[in-house]
Amino acid sequence: MNDGTPVTRESWGKRRGEMLALLEEYSYGKTPDVKAEVKATDIHTERYDCAGKARHERLTLVYKTVHGEGSFPIQIFTPLSVERPPVFLHIGFSLAPHWYIPVEEIIDAGYALVVVDYRDMVNDNHYGDFSGGIAAHFGVTKEREKDEWGKIGMWAWGTSRIMDYLIAERDDLDTEKVALIGHSRLGKTALWCGAQDERFAAVISNNSGYGGASSSKHGEGERITDFIRLGSYDWFCPTFTSFKDSEDEKPYDQSFLLSLIAPRYLLVGSAELDKGADPKSEFLTTCHASAAWELLGEKGLVAPDGMPSPDAFLGEGNILYHYRTGKHCLSRDDWAAYIKFLDSKFK
Repeated sequence: MNDGTPVTRESWGKRRGEMLALLEEYSYGKTPDVKAEVKATDIHTERYDCAGKARHERLTLVYKTVHGEGSFPIQIFTPLSVERPPVFLHIGFSLAPHWYIPVEEIIDAGYALVVVDYRDMVNDNHYGDFSGGIAAHFGVTKEREKDEWGKIGMWAWGTSRIMDYLIAERDDLDTEKVALIGHSRLGKTALWCGAQDERFAAVISNNSGYGGASSSKHGEGERITDFIRLGSYDWFCPTFTSFKDSEDEKPYDQSFLLSLIAPRYLLVGSAELDKGADPKSEFLTTCHASAAWELLGEKGLVAPDGMPSPDAFLGEGNILYHYRTGKHCLSRDDWAAYIKFLDSKFK
């Protein structure tokens, strides 16, 4: 605990709140505590997609809060051969079709796929451009309070509104088996969303790196100065950049973030040549976070005492660490590993 008291299974809920508060204050900012009403409009359905194996829906998701209304589009692909299939909810760089999203292979594996383009929720123009989308809805400007949320928090908030809709309206999908997946900055987003929203049965971080699955101390990949230089500091709260000259003195680490997924399923994917995401650090942080699963009576990461070889499948416990050859990408090999793991757990 923050006061030095050892954490027990009984005190886990309190410790979980402490870690969440630290990540809000120093990294992602505080998500507004507002009630949102969600509905779907402009629904267009094509029954014969993926060679006639799936129903493809395009729709607009409308959210309403005390600040007014906002909206963004999503797409849903549902296999016709499976009754109430489990779901991949993918925060993507595009709506399907996209080469990062092997829709037909996902359908053939018996999963539904829900896709949102993250930029439809709020732009990713960098350098504090909070115009449009969720940012404008909440009145966020470039002059933020030190713990005011950044775009990762906004993308996560929008993703939870999709979950609201699925639970309320989609009896045709198994909403108790929804796996949230994102790559790179959207892997960071998936982790932060899944940490706050415990309705997701599984959270998948693919090559998420700094601010995601890799350690925020003593790492060998991206650093805060990179986010400042590129203008992507606005993904985080303003306090995040205050550690640019003292990275290793943070009062938190990313193992806190990963542990907030416990005791649910956590899938962390790394790539051997992805130096920016620092795969060794992603592995070590996942190992460290595994203690939360063990505290709660579950197997965490079952792994060798050392960095695994590429393409080893470490999925015995409730955590999968997936390490492959190649570069920074969400590849079909990644999807195949995640499907294999979830098959063993969901089915």
